Amino acid sequence: MDNRVFPSVYVSHGAPTLVMEQNDAVKFLQRLGAELGRPHAILCVSAHWTTHVPTVSADVQPETIYDFGGFPEAMYSMRYPAPGAPEVAARVQSLLKEAGIESQVSRSRGLDHGAWVPLKLMYPEADIPVTQLSVQPQAGTDHHFRVGQAIAPLRHEGVLILASGGAVHNLSGISRDQLPPDWATQFDEWLDQKITTGSDEELINYRRLAPHAALAHPTEEHLLPLFVAMGAGASGKKPRGEALHRSWTHGSLSMAAYRFGGDE
Repeated sequence: MDNRVFPSVYVSHGAPTLVMEQNDAVKFLQRLGAELGRPHAILCVSAHWTTHVPTVSADVQPETIYDFGGFPEAMYSMRYPAPGAPEVAARVQSLLKEAGIESQVSRSRGLDHGAWVPLKLMYPEADIPVTQLSVQPQAGTDHHFRVGQAIAPLRHEGVLILASGGAVHNLSGISRDQLPPDWATQFDEWLDQKITTGSDEELINYRRLAPHAALAHPTEEHLLPLFVAMGAGASGKKPRGEALHRSWTHGSLSMAAYRFGGDE
């Protein structure tokens, strides 16, 4: 186990078929695990688990969830048999309670594709305990930033906080075009500039300030994990992020990834 302080990381997981694709985003995720090191456990904040209040999974052996349809048959035989991390789940609940944030626990939630798709590329051995934390689309960006701040101590306890969503995520914009549309690139550039300069207030208010925000994110669940990663990486300072990767798949899906903190 790597004993250093881990960053919080936001990755774009693309389509479920990412694990079967050959592109720059896949190559990036395949080397990311080695670059980050081996954590004691992983807390994945996935866009594909939405609840009314933050909910953490405490299943000792989470199943692989196929929360998609119409994909190649091979997708439904894939497994990510990582053990669960109920002790991390309990710690998450404790930290949220200390911050005055109500939470719940699920003892039967498995790993949705927002978690197991990137993890299958990052840590293919599936031997690191994993738990998930849900997002609350109705609660907004500031709420998720505060959730991230609350769970930040995990980074000093050998836990990798992996936020998984999509920097630009409008499924109606998916195409076979190799070049992304202007609305997507303009939003993606704005997001990158604000993240790498630590403009947290502008990011929290992205819905009002960012170009083409409603097109880039018709619904917010795929960007909300970013704010958890930002908050967790702040450590009392401005959560200036570092770009780890930027590319596009399926025309308009940004595969951008960022890290926050980890140098303490």
